[in-house]
Amino acid sequence: MPIASANADFPSFPTFAHAIENAAKADPTLGFRFVPDDGVPGFAANAASEASFSYTALERSSARYGGALQALGLEKGDRVALILPANEDFVLCFFGAVRAGIIPVPIYPPLGIGQLQTYLDNTRHIVAKSGAKALVTTAQIKRLLGTVQAASPALEQVVAVEAIRESLEPLKAVKLQPDDVVFLQFTSGSTSRPKGVRLTHANLMANVKCIMHDGLRMTPDDTGISWLPLYHDMGLIGFVLAPLVYRTPIVFLPPLLFLKRPVSWFQAITRHKGTIAYAPNFAYALCLKRIRERELAAIDLSSWRVAGCGAEPIRPETLETFATTFGKVGFHPQALLPSYGMAESSLAITFSELGEGIKTLSVDSEVLWTDNVAKKVDATSERAIRLVSCGKRFPLHDVAIFAVDDDESVSALPEGRVGEIRLKGPSVMKSYWEDAELTRNAFAGAWLKTGDLGLLDEGRLFICGRSKEVIILNGRNYYPQDIEWQASQVDGVRKGNVIAFGSRDPAGLERDRERIVVAFEAQDAPKDLDAKALAAARAPVAAAVRKAVQEGMGLVLDDVVPLAHGILPKTSSGKLQRAKVRELYENGQLFARKGMRANDKLGMLKEAAKSQLSYFRLAVLGGRKKD
Repeated sequence: MPIASANADFPSFPTFAHAIENAAKADPTLGFRFVPDDGVPGFAANAASEASFSYTALERSSARYGGALQALGLEKGDRVALILPANEDFVLCFFGAVRAGIIPVPIYPPLGIGQLQTYLDNTRHIVAKSGAKALVTTAQIKRLLGTVQAASPALEQVVAVEAIRESLEPLKAVKLQPDDVVFLQFTSGSTSRPKGVRLTHANLMANVKCIMHDGLRMTPDDTGISWLPLYHDMGLIGFVLAPLVYRTPIVFLPPLLFLKRPVSWFQAITRHKGTIAYAPNFAYALCLKRIRERELAAIDLSSWRVAGCGAEPIRPETLETFATTFGKVGFHPQALLPSYGMAESSLAITFSELGEGIKTLSVDSEVLWTDNVAKKVDATSERAIRLVSCGKRFPLHDVAIFAVDDDESVSALPEGRVGEIRLKGPSVMKSYWEDAELTRNAFAGAWLKTGDLGLLDEGRLFICGRSKEVIILNGRNYYPQDIEWQASQVDGVRKGNVIAFGSRDPAGLERDRERIVVAFEAQDAPKDLDAKALAAARAPVAAAVRKAVQEGMGLVLDDVVPLAHGILPKTSSGKLQRAKVRELYENGQLFARKGMRANDKLGMLKEAAKSQLSYFRLAVLGGRKKD
């Protein structure tokens, strides 16, 4: 498969406002296209059904949105929270805010009424922490947010985007500088409360160069296809801000359309001859699970030159199976591009080399867990574990491995040793938003502490896990991702819905060691069983999980907990929250959680009552026809 040549001239702009205005001069056939989701089962969009915005149209429309925000009384430096499910609204409102010097704060929309209280708690935290003066959302979501405004003193108004769309207020020019903040990216909170990452124009422009110029070697012939949520860094920076600078055309699918019909991703790549598309590991697994042979009849993936993978642990088996399965419709295994990134470094930290596909390092698992050393072994060895290469550092940036919790060392660990991954370079944030203590704890000298464990081999970065989630037993380190992988291979366990964690003994009898617990959502779990009955019904599956982990890792689990669908808490980006599960387990609350079913009216009533949204109850139930 041919590898694209790097664009010789990197288009550099002092701010993204300059980039938006410059993009308006582009070829009118270039810009963003938005695939609709009309909610009809089996719906397959075509080019005629897509909303198309040239870069000129994006510049003009975003000016109206920016003028509307200014008309609300917002000024340069003020924050505006955005809860906008529709990609088109989000992009135009985000660009409008940036051009007005107003700082957007993206927040994920509610995905359903289930666990609404958790969603509102998270939203209140972000709105209050950011000091947002206004919140823009849809009229429907606005009805959910009464307690958010009451709990956020700085929040002056919650505005429906429907009114913003109709505004004709002109955009007033604002002077912007490279060190001005573009937006606040609140981390997804997989191990703690979301933190506001403060990203400047200079940070983001540096990272855009890493992504588009150094990493992907973008050309004028490239087209991106993305279903990734725009309220997270991979979707927003990777497929909105970076393509804008390069004037790359992008086709956006609604995230829920992909989750309902994964083949819609392939259809868009086929229809638009897409060349660049990214997704977390779970999305590649979902395609394998959900896309049927009959759906591939008109699919052609031969144009797909970069199939990026990041944002969660990467399993080589998943990507290799994906390449083999969909090779029959033109997918090239060399297109696979494992990557590593995080919000505190804008987005991208390392990319594997273009055109090399999956590269793995086989190491002795016993030595890795006991000594934190990567001893290379043959992949067929009984104790071999395969780590995926996420590539090398970008120019002007540095990646090194340091001893965990050692903030005094000036020398990094040698290659082949496991430790904490640390970073420095122009893409790295200067601070968290208005939190000096968190900022101090995030850095060791000039190095940003990622909290991730990894090792370097021949300059390539390999990720091992999160330092705070490592389970230590009898002097050995166990990475929960490895335990989860073993458990997920058992029939009856929902793939991607397994969490392993270390826990204190609730009876206090074994204080000298961590207990190792696996919680998993069971497939086809009976709907009406309580936690005790469900555990009894799925005892054979739990026993099989114990056996799989013991045989695969030589590890005896202290507890295995079967759960119903939707019980394991996740972040807005779909990451499992290990720290939250540990807390719920130790407090005895994990077993009391209930998953929500779409037609469970009693559950909806209870959830609404808990959230104390009285007017929402009236809106949802009072306006409904009697059955």
